[in-house]
Amino acid sequence: MQQVEIRVKGQIDRDWSDWFDGLTITYPPRGESILTGPVRDQAALRGLLNRMADLGLELISLTSIPWAGDARKNHQDEEVIDKREANNHYPYINNKERRGK
Repeated sequence: MQQVEIRVKGQIDRDWSDWFDGLTITYPPRGESILTGPVRDQAALRGLLNRMADLGLELISLTSIPWAGDARKNHQDEEVIDKREANNHYPYINNKERRGK
């Protein structure tokens, strides 16, 4: 299990939380949405990213931090994927930009 913070452009209504596997949705002042919470495994994370891509949401960043229950890890193991790097790992996220829209 891992804890993630996913930032996307635009505001996702909090009613969508269940559709995003119960992640908490918050709104910083920059017109973004931040989804945070536990993700079971990489397959579940990929499913969340696919749902976001299907909705046309633009990924700003994805941060994976150790799950609080995992005493073997610490914040030095934190992984941050920004939009440029996400294009390499998850090229389908910005498919809207590639189609020229």
